[in-house]
Amino acid sequence: MKRLAALVTMTLVVASSGIPEDTLAQETPGQTLTKNEDTPGVVPRKVSKSDAEWAKLLTREQFMVTRRKATEPPGTGKYARYHGKGTFACVCCGAELFDARTKFESGTGWPSFYRPISPQRIATQQDYSEPSEVRTEVMCATCDAHLGHVFNDGPAPTGLRFCLNSASLKLVPVKAEPNAKTAAKPKK
Repeated sequence: MKRLAALVTMTLVVASSGIPEDTLAQETPGQTLTKNEDTPGVVPRKVSKSDAEWAKLLTREQFMVTRRKATEPPGTGKYARYHGKGTFACVCCGAELFDARTKFESGTGWPSFYRPISPQRIATQQDYSEPSEVRTEVMCATCDAHLGHVFNDGPAPTGLRFCLNSASLKLVPVKAEPNAKTAAKPKK
């Protein structure tokens, strides 16, 4: 529990995350970032919509997972076995949340990550929905979408496992860098 509390303590996590603070200040597609004097780095500007507005933008499964806190069955999500490059963004607001390089096989049937792109991109709260276990819910800090849960049984360097629903995520692929062979020749 202490390690999880350290994640929520933004200063400690930013300092130990290995993410340069100037990287946190970059704006990503789908959100506007603003400085906050109380928190190092940046925090996303909140996105708020009614249930009716979210229902129009999302599939039924995405709506049930992100807005009603449902869980997709293990092994059924499209990113459970994904091992490529890119960034995973919130399906609701587009805030980039997790880098594919921090994804690992947890054996649980859900996509698992050991660290978010920035601690300011996620929010956590205690989840008492399972009577046998108090869990820590993970949400998008920009729009409060339910993403999944975080546990203290992940790999180094954080020891955390962010166990997320594929339905709450969308993959932002890495853009290919043009090289001399593939770059278009200028017209004469």
